[in-house]
Amino acid sequence: MASVDLTASASASFGAGAGASADLSLGASLDLGISAVAGAPASTQFLLRSFRFRIDLTGSLGTGAAGSTLGDGGFQECSGLDVEMDVQDILVGGRNDAVVRRVGRARYQPLVLKRGMFFPKPGAQVNNDLWAWLQGVVSGKIPVSRYDGVVSVMDTGNTDVVARWRFARGLPLKVVGPQLNARTGEVAVEELHIAHEGLVLGAS
Repeated sequence: MASVDLTASASASFGAGAGASADLSLGASLDLGISAVAGAPASTQFLLRSFRFRIDLTGSLGTGAAGSTLGDGGFQECSGLDVEMDVQDILVGGRNDAVVRRVGRARYQPLVLKRGMFFPKPGAQVNNDLWAWLQGVVSGKIPVSRYDGVVSVMDTGNTDVVARWRFARGLPLKVVGPQLNARTGEVAVEELHIAHEGLVLGAS
């Protein structure tokens, strides 16, 4: 396997210093991802970037939130896009040098969403929709409000969705308020933890 040397061409074309040509070469490699295989045509791959995304929360059918939405899709961080499988170990008598393993259940980590706290105009109260969801569930409101969610990652031009995760029947696990500190002046950030019943990565 041979790889295309972008460093040499960048240095020859632009005549930049060593640092500049190294940066240009790395950027070109990340954006184009060009590789060549002996005897085969070159292929182009684009790396997924993680800084343009939105999260849409829609009420699950048959629940107290059916037909409604939560938030406006804007969050600054999203983590917990994890799926793990429990592997069942079976011990076989007389076989001490190996173990038999069987397929087990899938386990899903809670999604953690973070966003800045905002209010619509001076003198108005801060948006409390995340807090109201959790407080409504723990207060015994029937039927329980659940939300399905879509995490959409956009391309660098913010025009096309290039990755989309979907989760189902989410429940509010935890809401965390901002860390208040009079010395820093930082933006107040809240976070929502969602426990859900399934997560898939799909094309649409």
